[in-house]
Amino acid sequence: MKRTHLPLNALRVYDAAARHLSFTRAADELAVTPAAVGQQIRALEDHLGTVLFRRTSKGLELTEEGAAGLDALREGFLKFEESVQAMQAGQASDRYTIAAPREFYAQWLAPRLAAFRKANEGVHYQLIENENADFTEANLDLAVRLVDGPGELEGIELAPAQRVVVCAPQAPEEVQNTWIDWPGAPLPEGAKADIQVGNAGQALSSAMAGMGKAILPFLLVEEALGRGRLEVLEGPDEGRRAYWLVAPLPQWRQKKVKALVAFLTE
Repeated sequence: MKRTHLPLNALRVYDAAARHLSFTRAADELAVTPAAVGQQIRALEDHLGTVLFRRTSKGLELTEEGAAGLDALREGFLKFEESVQAMQAGQASDRYTIAAPREFYAQWLAPRLAAFRKANEGVHYQLIENENADFTEANLDLAVRLVDGPGELEGIELAPAQRVVVCAPQAPEEVQNTWIDWPGAPLPEGAKADIQVGNAGQALSSAMAGMGKAILPFLLVEEALGRGRLEVLEGPDEGRRAYWLVAPLPQWRQKKVKALVAFLTE
């Protein structure tokens, strides 16, 4: 069924004028001029084809027609407010839904989310493993993706796109000559893949286990390098892909998202 176009702004003015029975006081409430209130009321009356107010010696009065619609109108405005609150419920200021690669979450993101939660008591997280999840379907606030740019989303690069060749510390020459291949980092021309894995996390675990060497994003292995669980054989060199915080523009406007992004990038 086709819905009637509702002049919502004029209806809001009508509600205020009906409560105050004064265009001047309604104008004060709405932060407009009395003339603007009068124009909105006249336009609404023209739209409805009826007179809503009359001026008497005692002041402004509602007509019978004007009074007839007030209760339903005010109930409608309450429904609007309930609708807005329902839409905002999934974006509560203390709740974050974040998608991130499992290995990046373990190595880099989890410690920082823990620190943010310690500094902001009462924060709740829901973590989604699929970093490519649909923002609307998963009700995401943010996602971390290993990409060469944010694409159609808004984004912030967490660190420059650098990559390193790493292996277990003091690995024998045989291990240092064994390549671990994964889809995100093509091997050098002519190099042979001795071990093939499905993602960066498996490549990282394989390298730390002493199975061979792998080309990995520097940000992903930085903590493992600092703890002595890996050593650098080559690099860091400039890479093509980096870890980006991404989200549609409406998410970036949220205060809670701004606060978390500022914490993660400071």
